This record gives sequence, structure tokens and C-alpha cells, in this order.
Amino acid sequence: MTEKLYDYDPADALKSDEAIEIFLSDAFETGDAAYIARALGVVARAKGMTKIARKTGLAREQLYRSLSENGNPTLETTMAVMKAIGFQITGKRAA
Repeated sequence: MTEKLYDYDPADALKSDEAIEIFLSDAFETGDAAYIARALGVVARAKGMTKIARKTGLAREQLYRSLSENGNPTLETTMAVMKAIGFQITGKRAA
């Protein structure tokens, strides 16, 4: 018997702000800029990329490109997306 495999989209699991907070915190803890950008892209898809594009004033296509696996969003884009999803970047002393 052959099992069907389905693509998993982590955006489907981000139903609450608490889940998003944990997801983003884990991404930021890696210190990997590309991973953080992808994580922001996942959250933006979970919240609705069109809605995020409207709130940030950026083109939806630009957001998909910037927040993709090969994207490299500017700090301005990152901060705009964070604000649009209801989160902020904060600083804390490194351990």
C-alpha cells in the first residue's frame, strides 16, 4: 500500500499570537538572518500576505521575494513586517 505524502506548510500551524511569538523567538535565537527572513515569511503567510502588504505599503511580490529562502530583506522591511503582524524587535543582552 502506498502512502500519500503531503507538503507541510508551517504557516498552517500558526493560528495564535502565542504560537507566532514562540516561532519568531526560536528563529531570532538562531542568529541566522536567512532563517529569520524565512520565518517572517511564514508568519506573513499565516497572517495573510495581501493584508501584510497593505499594512506595510510594500508590494506583495516584493514581500514574497524578500521573505523567501533566498531573500535578504532590509531592516526597514523587517521592521515594517514585524509591526504589521503585531510584534516588535527588541534588544536584550547576549548571554
